[in-house]
Amino acid sequence: MKYKKWSLKEKLEILACSEEIGVVETCRKYSVSTGTFYSWKKKFDHKGEAGLKVTYDNKSKEFKQVEEENRVLRKLLGNKEIELEVQRELLKKKFGTSDPRKI
Repeated sequence: MKYKKWSLKEKLEILACSEEIGVVETCRKYSVSTGTFYSWKKKFDHKGEAGLKVTYDNKSKEFKQVEEENRVLRKLLGNKEIELEVQRELLKKKFGTSDPRKI
């Protein structure tokens, strides 16, 4: 199935129509999945029309690259911390001390 972008006006029309003829019939009429419909309904119920407005990602390409690099570095740092903790635990077991730095 081909992806379609819905305007705010179309979304509001679909939500209004669902109250008249029902959700299932409305979804069939406009070729909208029920998951998409309920997602729109939830957003509309919480934020009104502002919840249905189309928002595009305005982040620059460089900013996205920096975020990805940051994510990778955080993951590496986390892995290193786990590795160091395992080494500390092994030293405790091997030498029977509570503080491996006293060795």
